[in-house]
Amino acid sequence: MIESPLLEKLTGYINGRWTSNEQGNTFDVYNPATGEVIAQAASMTEDEVKKAVEAGKSALRLTSPYPIETRRKWLEDIRDALKANKEEVGRILCMEHGKPWPEAQGEVDYAAGFFDYCAKHIQALDAHTIPEKPKDCTWTVHYRPIGVTGLIVPWNFPIGMIAKKLSAALAAGCPSVIKPASETPLTMIALFSLMDKLDLPDGMVNLIMGKASMIGRVLCEHPDVPMLSFTGSTEVGRQLYVDSAPQVKKLALELGGNAPFIVFDDADLDAAADNLIANKFRGGGQTCVCANRVFVHEKVAEAFGEKLAERVNRMTVGDGMKEGVDIGPLVNKQGFDKVKRHLEDALGKGATLVAGKQPAELGDGLFFPPTVVLGVNREMCCYQEETFGPLVPMALFSSEEEVIAAGNDTEFGLASYVFTADPERAQRVAGGLRFGHVGWNTGTGPTPEAPFGGMKASGIGREGGLEGLFEFVEAQTVPRGF
Repeated sequence: MIESPLLEKLTGYINGRWTSNEQGNTFDVYNPATGEVIAQAASMTEDEVKKAVEAGKSALRLTSPYPIETRRKWLEDIRDALKANKEEVGRILCMEHGKPWPEAQGEVDYAAGFFDYCAKHIQALDAHTIPEKPKDCTWTVHYRPIGVTGLIVPWNFPIGMIAKKLSAALAAGCPSVIKPASETPLTMIALFSLMDKLDLPDGMVNLIMGKASMIGRVLCEHPDVPMLSFTGSTEVGRQLYVDSAPQVKKLALELGGNAPFIVFDDADLDAAADNLIANKFRGGGQTCVCANRVFVHEKVAEAFGEKLAERVNRMTVGDGMKEGVDIGPLVNKQGFDKVKRHLEDALGKGATLVAGKQPAELGDGLFFPPTVVLGVNREMCCYQEETFGPLVPMALFSSEEEVIAAGNDTEFGLASYVFTADPERAQRVAGGLRFGHVGWNTGTGPTPEAPFGGMKASGIGREGGLEGLFEFVEAQTVPRGF
């Protein structure tokens, strides 16, 4: 079992106190590298979820809002606590997720960045008076907290994803009811252990864990939760639309991806290969922004494939707590089986294995080697679906128009990447791609300083940047007569 000073309690957190878990229901948390149970976390009841909402409502202040300087201090304190405990939070994250410890610590830094950005730019949420005086009135715009927010986060970035949401919610003065994924609740518990030592009002942050369907239903139906922010699958996002429709709730959704990674014949192939490795294999390929379809110009496909295979064959797969490991295990058997199915399907329909192992050579456990296949087409599962694993499927193209159409040939529109030395071509292709994020000669994903979110079935709303800072407020206009 895992031991940590940040995991002294394995229960929920409501109204400034750890819950007693009176019914004693728990669920197991596994280390995917070993298959061992490392903790048993509290599985909370419907009544406890409702109590968390009530606690949030009691912390909401509208007539006498929390001053901006107070909210800034909350954000700075959480930022500092994360940075001071980066190694331990990262260790916990590694143990329950599987990503290498150095990468997990990098995620903690990434999370701290969102609290830092919101703290530095929170003044943007202050009220302002417009210069015009229409209808002989002075018009002031206030940014009011939307209310108690439900924050539902996935397992692939256990600390990064909650930081995106919680930083903006706290900046707005919104209390939160937070639900982590059942695969990775310990990282969230560690965050709450840190926040428990800070000067946050009781009820401002509440932790609930357990059955996703029940918790989601309560948050969708509860009249005192006017907003839900969810990161996860498009399937669940669509269900949240349906379930929250009677309440006409505001939804902020970051959903699935099917990212095209486009390499033109004038691209720097070494730089493109290096960026693809960093992009694709972060988190073992279990990210919604990593390359899912790699389109390579037919003139450079062979050369690019060789460079990619050379890099892939040098990578080490293993327990993320061991030194020198590049890729940890996949999070569960379901994820492993999906990647294997996509590989089998691609090879069975004519793709060629460039690097990695044949499906029959894959052993037991959740360690999936980085794998590259060439000759992918739109009839294959890895083209149509989000693989969420360390499989690189490469397809050929011959023209700019062709690859823009191929890149857009998906219901998703989250992240995409273009590698070319031609600035005009880069602008044309970026403009033609219906994706919220288009990296030009870089495979980098989101950053706290810029807005990030999806088009089409990849969601609505933005996290990060000033746009993300405004997600949890409602503009209220107050004209004053003379």
